[in-house]
Amino acid sequence: MVEIELDGEKVAIAEGSMVMHAAEKAGTYIPHFCYHKKLTIAANCRMCLVDIEKAPKPMPACCTPVTQGMVVRTRSDKALKAQKSVMEFLLINHPLDCPICDQGGECQLQDLAVGYGASASRYEEEKRVVLHKDVGPLISMEEMTRCIHCTRCIRFGQEVAGVMELGMIHRGEHSEITTVAGDTIDSELSGNMIDICPVGALTSKPFRYSARTWELSRRKSISPHDSTGANLIVQVKNHRVMRVLPFENEDVNECWIADRDRFSYEALSAPDRLERPMLKQGGEWREVDWQTALEYVANGLQDIEAEHGSASIGALVSPHSTLEELYLAGALVRGLGSGNIDYRLRDAEFDVPAGIRWLGRSIASLSTLDSALIVGSNIRKDQPLFAQRIRQAQRHGGVVCSVNAVQPDWAMPVAHSVVAAPAEWLRALAEIAASVAQMSGGAAPVEGLTPSAASADIARALLQGEQKAILLGNAAAHHSQASRLLALCNWIGEQTGASVGYLTQAANTVGAQWARALPDAGGLHAGQMLSGALKGVLLLNTEPALDSAAGERAVAALAGADMVVTLSPFKTNLDCSDVLLPIAPFTETSGSFVNAEARLQSFHAVVRPLGETRPAWKVLRVLANLMEIPGFEFESSQEVLARINPGGTALVPADLLSNRSDAVVSDVHGAAHEAPVSAAIYQLDGLVRRAPSLQATRDGRAAFGEVQP
Repeated sequence: MVEIELDGEKVAIAEGSMVMHAAEKAGTYIPHFCYHKKLTIAANCRMCLVDIEKAPKPMPACCTPVTQGMVVRTRSDKALKAQKSVMEFLLINHPLDCPICDQGGECQLQDLAVGYGASASRYEEEKRVVLHKDVGPLISMEEMTRCIHCTRCIRFGQEVAGVMELGMIHRGEHSEITTVAGDTIDSELSGNMIDICPVGALTSKPFRYSARTWELSRRKSISPHDSTGANLIVQVKNHRVMRVLPFENEDVNECWIADRDRFSYEALSAPDRLERPMLKQGGEWREVDWQTALEYVANGLQDIEAEHGSASIGALVSPHSTLEELYLAGALVRGLGSGNIDYRLRDAEFDVPAGIRWLGRSIASLSTLDSALIVGSNIRKDQPLFAQRIRQAQRHGGVVCSVNAVQPDWAMPVAHSVVAAPAEWLRALAEIAASVAQMSGGAAPVEGLTPSAASADIARALLQGEQKAILLGNAAAHHSQASRLLALCNWIGEQTGASVGYLTQAANTVGAQWARALPDAGGLHAGQMLSGALKGVLLLNTEPALDSAAGERAVAALAGADMVVTLSPFKTNLDCSDVLLPIAPFTETSGSFVNAEARLQSFHAVVRPLGETRPAWKVLRVLANLMEIPGFEFESSQEVLARINPGGTALVPADLLSNRSDAVVSDVHGAAHEAPVSAAIYQLDGLVRRAPSLQATRDGRAAFGEVQP
């Protein structure tokens, strides 16, 4: 540790730190533009000049290392004069368009100009003009004349997103930030560039000119998409969601969110929002009141139970639903005497897990891995924020390996990879296990295999270092030999000291297991229910044609049931449903999600429900009350949560978590019957599918074959 004097106060800071880091530790604000705590130091704005004793001139705090006994003054006349001079230079070419600038009210330059700018400019020459660029449907670069060349956006692309999509061309006053070749910005994390831009050069294209920052209410929420559980600030005006920003949580999403977390709010105003209950009568849909709809459903389910037995009723539920909704859906089905409920719509194997399958380690620890083996995943698109953390680990020397059907571009170097058809993944893992056994002097789980060179390289990487992880992706979880893949990964993990876990597909995949959204012994699993084995079906927040491995076959099978009830925020499943009940999306209800690391995060509604929409937990409770099922006396979602989590823990109890598999792997032959089903990045759930800006991106169009992925 080094001790310095900062504005008369002693500050102890780690050797190698910069003056800016010492100021942050002491709670002293030094004005800056180009410095960002998550990016490398560029030192090109010079706004952070400070007065350092014995230095002949003011020094930039962001790139001046601390030394023992250093004396720093951030508010001396020398420092303030230097900072005001820099501000004057920055404003020479900056347009004075604050009244119409979309960044007005939350602009770093605007804020600092109040304290460090002059009341008038000494310059009368014409200001420079930079032409606008079209970089896609998410980011607006219409006013690049405002750019102050802090290069935060460039460094973010290089260091965090892993793709240098922006760069600076020319010199002096002709310098400009551009995509150079006129390309679009296609990173799945690109929206974070809007947040870190300190001026109004990069703004949100969907939000542009729709509201002023001071008109917006700010409310906390949790992302309902992938398994990160990113913390959000949802900004609201007149009971309408206008914008979504990251809420900083260093343990979960740091200060970033993925583009689907940021822009999926557009779907909340989609033209197919369901605002009132609807019944299909004579092949025609008509709106009815809640009492009529709920009585119709309750009577219909009771008639099916009387005629065909309770085993003919089941629920197919989405892992994007809240913990409370999943629990009540299961309680409703079980209250009718059925054990048919499942969230695993995309799975091909339905073994009974030993415990709740999860990440196997904390999310934050992904940033410090020495080696990682990723099996059956396009992690960059499936879990963008996990990929970002592993990218940081790789930048600091970590080795990334993969077993995949193809090796997609993860925007980071993959040191060793085995590319094989999904039917060959079992053999690929067995070869890695054989290599580990050879190197450690043990017996391999599958005898008689000759490992490939790539398998040996992966084994060698996993045997080195201290922090190691084997991570199974969505395709591995949906694989027809999923339990055997897990068993081999467990063996490799035990021999190498690596943690083993699932990246997990959805916001509440772990929560769905905790809420027992799984079939009871003798109950039907999702594959059986989707093939037409039920007479009465509840579809909670899911669209089987798009959310299940069966696809369109599921719609045809479900259409043969006596009654299909869809609980959804949207007018969907019209071909197979008999009743549509409008339930609230995550912004209009309270609830909880459990992310991949088994962290429970609860949230409240940020706007009132649209039309006659109701929270799904309330709909399920009233439905159970109409059918006189006991145990549904809940007055709030918090009471439901207390039933699931009586201890009030912030994490799922450790004794419930287990990635163990009892499957025996003695033979690696026997191909998977079908390729595992995984959703494209902007096809994951109903919200992202209905967000026009996301669908207009390169990734969105690629899902429909409009551009080559």
